Amino acid sequence: MIPAVVPVKALADAKSRLFPDRARRDVEALSLAMMGDVIECLRATRGVGRVVVVTPDRGVADAAIAEGGEALLRDDPGLNPAIEGASAEVAGGADGVLVMLGDVAAADADELARLVADAPARGIALAPSSDGGTSALLRRPHDVIAAHFGRDSAKRHRETAAAAGVACVEFALPSLAIDVDFGEDARAILALDSLGRRTRALLEGWGMD
Repeated sequence: MIPAVVPVKALADAKSRLFPDRARRDVEALSLAMMGDVIECLRATRGVGRVVVVTPDRGVADAAIAEGGEALLRDDPGLNPAIEGASAEVAGGADGVLVMLGDVAAADADELARLVADAPARGIALAPSSDGGTSALLRRPHDVIAAHFGRDSAKRHRETAAAAGVACVEFALPSLAIDVDFGEDARAILALDSLGRRTRALLEGWGMD
């Protein structure tokens, strides 16, 4: 079993560009709903053990624990340093660590289990998002390459693996193709049957169905 790390920003920094016309509390509620659905997916994924949210926000940490995950409450050094620190902390005796973004609310546990099962023994397995980012990254071992989450991260992860001479296996997984960065992304995931129940209920409650 491998541990999973889910990086989540402070609620004060949560995706205000998603719905600039909505109250701040609504945007924060959406961030927590998406995180809850990601935790539920990971807990149901074969081959995944611990699910650990790394965050600088006490409210996020408490919500992660309430959803059945664990929390690492840490200062915010930036996305990739946070991922690296958390991965090193949770790796333990596991042969790798899975990193999954906290806004991939439509992720399907069976699809994610394919990535875990078919990942190389040494190297990386990645699920790219439709915008060129990385929705999920499994590294064996956890530091086999550096994390490069952010713009064009799928390309950067491929290139870094090639430069390091380690295997890179890519999975085009429909349920992981959309990470929610903009309002149109939130609308698009409503069309996916795999969308988590928390996020679906919230968006439909906003009249987006």
